[in-house]
Amino acid sequence: MENKAKKFIEIDTKEKARKVAGWLDDKQASEIIGIDVHEVCPIAEIVMVVTAKGVRHSQALADHILGMLAENKIEYLGMEGYKSGDWILLDLNDIIVHIFQEDNRSFYNIEGLWSEGTQIELDS
Repeated sequence: MENKAKKFIEIDTKEKARKVAGWLDDKQASEIIGIDVHEVCPIAEIVMVVTAKGVRHSQALADHILGMLAENKIEYLGMEGYKSGDWILLDLNDIIVHIFQEDNRSFYNIEGLWSEGTQIELDS
């Protein structure tokens, strides 16, 4: 039997969240938070919310995350909202990343939606 190399690495969810937070911080994202939702959400373990300075900044943040995921051989499932850039959602399988413009972040209040979760420390 041929031994095939894995296409993606296995990585701990909290470690992945810390890496993503670091990549976001590298590109001047603000108000980066992570919420552990594994007990209250059937589709993810961590929800991350971040604020971008504008549409081009949010697109640049999404591009940077996808580039770093590829470079580190970390799997992701999809992305929504890139074209408008007002609210970009990245599905990293066990982590959902929401990149918002400031006004949209307060309007949609993702942190309030997941208030049953526990905020986690993301300092790398």
